[in-house]
Amino acid sequence: MSFLQETRAELSKVVWPSRQQLISESAAVLLMVSLSATLIYLINELFSWASSRVFG
Repeated sequence: MSFLQETRAELSKVVWPSRQQLISESAAVLLMVSLSATLIYLINELFSWASSRVFG
């Protein structure tokens, strides 16, 4: 029972983000993931093209 009380006490100390902050930070994360995935894809295509020129 003390575990639940301690958990509740710790959760009351948490500073939860506002709705606007949550939305803006989620959008920033999605943007960075999309940019990273696009960059990795483009580099992969470049190396694929280069290897087909060298070995093909």
